[in-house]
This record gives sequence, structure tokens and C-alpha cells, in this order.
Amino acid sequence: MTEYYDALETRSMDAREAGQLERLNAQLALWGKPELGALSELKDLPVLRKADLVALQAKNPPFGGVPVGDIAHVFQSPGPIYEPGGTSHDWWRLGRFLQACGIGAGDLVQNCFGYHLTPAGMIFENGARAVGARVLPAGTGQTELQARAAHDAGVTAYAGTPDYLKLIIEKADELGLPLKITKAAVSGGALFPSLRDWYTGRGIACRQCYATADLGMVAYESEAMDGMIVDEQVIVEIVTPGTGDPVAPGEVGEVVVTTLNPDYPLIRFGTGDLSAMMDGVSACGRTNMRIKGWMGRADQTTKIKGMFVRPEQVAALVGKHPEIARARVVASREGERDVMTVRIETEAQDPGAYAASIADVLKLKGEVELVAPGGLPRDGVVIEDARSYD
Repeated sequence: MTEYYDALETRSMDAREAGQLERLNAQLALWGKPELGALSELKDLPVLRKADLVALQAKNPPFGGVPVGDIAHVFQSPGPIYEPGGTSHDWWRLGRFLQACGIGAGDLVQNCFGYHLTPAGMIFENGARAVGARVLPAGTGQTELQARAAHDAGVTAYAGTPDYLKLIIEKADELGLPLKITKAAVSGGALFPSLRDWYTGRGIACRQCYATADLGMVAYESEAMDGMIVDEQVIVEIVTPGTGDPVAPGEVGEVVVTTLNPDYPLIRFGTGDLSAMMDGVSACGRTNMRIKGWMGRADQTTKIKGMFVRPEQVAALVGKHPEIARARVVASREGERDVMTVRIETEAQDPGAYAASIADVLKLKGEVELVAPGGLPRDGVVIEDARSYD
């Protein structure tokens, strides 16, 4: 029998809409906006885009005038963009996802999301506490130490990007360290079917959620594995990119999210991510709408190794070196790992001369490929995602 996080997960559509409308109008009041008579009227409000929020934060730091409530942390993500964080029960709502992963009071979670500046580490730790699990705050990197800690502490669950757990397991195998990990809660990148199958072969149930630093959790997989169920504390719309107009059911469009969090009330926040609504409800019994999961970007912004790389960052890299005519970032896969290759059009001959700038501007290390002048396509693409999601 399925165990639910709370009664909200199985309420009727009418009860959900009434409850969300009440909370939405409370959010609008914080912004000094008039009440809505129905959730369908939400489409008439403007979409708030990340670029808008960055501009607002530049004028009114750190949160751009958003009516922030009771918070405990201030985080910085690439952009830069600043997000608040709270320490109250399940502030980012990840507990619902972790419970659906079977993680609870008997588990020790190795949390391999970053704790430095960006909020992912705290987001998952807050969720783990909400379900009563203990946390090993591992952060990123130092794979050998991660493997030893997982063995020595008796870690039973992993939280982190989809591909990093495989590196830990392979390092543990190399060192002869048996692990007890049977559950994995992943986000921050695509969970490729081949990688999920690899974990299944190791006796690990791996599920993913869709969450962002600005919004917290948006949707998550359950044991039914039939799409991603939208969280109870957000309202999700799928709209035509660039317009904010809802698409027909089943069509692919941009994910626009309204959070029902009085501490950080974002109304119609455009994520730039693409997805589509699914018909019906999940076989697990949770009754909220489902989406197909991440289906690409409405712009060229691409997540590589769990970090977004944006076109403006590529432009900044070119601007740092007068001898560079243009650059193109290519995201690919090597085994089950993301690889970033930066193709630089220049007459220069030393690829190593650009390694430091790439790490500084793109916030990731990558391979460098020098291309002769005129060697890059003139197709407008500055970030190419060459990974297969089938």
C-alpha cells in the first residue's frame, strides 16, 4: 500500500483548486495585486523571467523587491542571482519527494549537492530532515573520500546529480569497500535511461525530481514511474515560449511556476524549461497533474554537470580574450558522465591558455578545442546539447 506524505496528495481536483486559489490570492495580496476569481485567470498576469529578476535584483538587492518573509539564508547562483532559504519544516518541499523515494527515519543520506553559495545542498538537507532521515553533508568532489565515508558511516541513500553516484560506486568497487546504498534521489541533470538501468542492476532504486534554486521542488517521480507529479504547493502552467499563453493539453511548452510560499512568493516564474502535461493521474494514487519531465530548454541555456551554462556566459568568455572570434560550448556524454567541450575560433595555438578563463566564467572545467578562423558554424548556436535523451 502506498504511503503518502500527507492528505493533500490524494485530494480531489476541486478541493485542490479551491485550496490553491485561496493561497494564491494571499500571495497576490503580498504583492499588492487584486484577487483572482479562478486559477484560470492566472494566465492574464505577466510572466516573470529570470532575466527580469536579475535586473530587479541589480536595482534592489538582494531579492529585487520580492516581499520576502521569514528566511535564514541568502544564496547566490550563476547569473548572478540571489535566492532566499528558510529552515522551517520542509521549506523547499523536498520531503514529499524523498518520502516517495522510500527515504525516511532509518536512512542516512549522503547529500552530494553543493553547500557552497548555491542552495542545492541545503534544499535536500531540509527535505531529509522533514522525513526524519540523518544527513552526511558530503557536498561535491573528493570521490575517494566520498566512497570511504559512504562505507564507514553505513550510508543507505544518496542525494545528488544523477551521474555522480556511479563514480562513488565505481571508486568503492576499486577500493574493495562494500556499500549499503539502495535508494537514490537525484536532480540537477537528466537521468538517462541507461544510467537508471545501471543503478537498478546494482539494487538501487533511483528516482528524480524537478527542482530549481528559485522555486524549490516543482515535480517528482513516484514508485509508479509514470511521469512527474506536480508538487502540492506550486501551480504549474505549460505555455508557448515567449508569450505566456497556455498551450493545448499534451503540447510541449515552457514550464511557468507559481509558488505558494509566503516567504518567497514568485508569481508566474518562467523557468525556460520545456515539458508537457500528461493525461490522467498517476497509478500510485496521487491525484495532482503530471508533466513529462524535462524536455529541453526554450533558449540555449543548458545544464551540464548539474550547472546551467548560459549564452551570456559564453559571450563573456569571448569578451575576455580579444583574439577569440567566437566560441561554442558542446555538451556530450562519455560513458555515464557529462562532458563539456569549449570550441574556440582563434588563430591561437595553446588550448591551455583558456582553461582558467573557462573555469572562471562558465563555473565548470571543460575540454578546449581550438578551431581555425571561420571554422565554427554560423548558425546562431553558442551552446550545443549533443546528448541523447532517449
